[in-house]
Amino acid sequence: TNLFVMGLQTGDSPELWNVLYPQRVAANHRAFIEAGSDIILTNSFGGNRYRLQLHQSAQRVAELNQAAARIARAEADRAEHEVIVAGSMGPTGEILAPNGPLSSADATAAFAEQAQALADGGADILWLETLSSREELDAALQGAASAGLPVVCTLSFDTNGRTMMGFTPGDLLQLAHQHPASPQACGSNCGVGAAEVVASIVIISQLAEADDSAPADRLPLLVAKANCGIPEYVDGRIVYNGTPALMADYARLARDAGARIIGGCCGTTAEHIRAMRTALDQHQAGPRPDAEAIAACLGEISTGARAQLHGDFSIAGGSASGRDGKTRPARGRRRARA
Repeated sequence: TNLFVMGLQTGDSPELWNVLYPQRVAANHRAFIEAGSDIILTNSFGGNRYRLQLHQSAQRVAELNQAAARIARAEADRAEHEVIVAGSMGPTGEILAPNGPLSSADATAAFAEQAQALADGGADILWLETLSSREELDAALQGAASAGLPVVCTLSFDTNGRTMMGFTPGDLLQLAHQHPASPQACGSNCGVGAAEVVASIVIISQLAEADDSAPADRLPLLVAKANCGIPEYVDGRIVYNGTPALMADYARLARDAGARIIGGCCGTTAEHIRAMRTALDQHQAGPRPDAEAIAACLGEISTGARAQLHGDFSIAGGSASGRDGKTRPARGRRRARA
């Protein structure tokens, strides 16, 4: 979203800006650091070979990802406080076998290629985000682990409390503490708004608390990285309606829900991060929010997520219940990137 403000055009590859306009990418990182960010993500979300081939750049994975990490590394190193550089790795955009044509081996190789380039460029950790299927998450974790850096993974849960491929917050928790390449942190990002992200963190927290079989040292930190409100199409552009005050409320609720790493995804600006930083610095921990508290503060929650909050994992419908408790069809989503 922020690079669009700087001149990126719809359909262009943000990753190419790492070599075409590195000073603009650096300025974006700098703005977030100055707003109080402790972690910055490299400009490499679509930097795997399958996404780059859409821009005739599949052969430039190493170049573009190394450049992304070097730009972020330089800004982090000159910051007045400690800043972690997270190498952003998004999905391939392909459907993995057995449901699609991309093999697990090829997907793992693509993630490993990108992970190594980010590590070579100076990333401190690797950040897998906006994934939706068990198969791709498995490949991403294996590929990222090959670079030898700590790994964070977040999934995008949709309007029914599941990803578009049916993966639930509970599934993520189970995979996180059982996978051979277990991530150091996991959680939720993007999706359809802050309310759903906070709900997913509450669900994971509740399940982790109730699971006596999971060793404490195998349970990852929880991550909340919500979009800045709901996307709207205005004058030919995607605009997010979240205010700094809303994102501050989200940050406080996410902290009470159990998240230890809290950030913003699509539509989030440095102004929003500054408000979140202030809110968290001044926040005194409260009780874990329930469905009613989340809806009252952040807006509607899908019936699927609400059911999971109450321990019912059988609902896969797409309706949502809001501040008034009434049920209505859930909104569709548009996918954009911050």
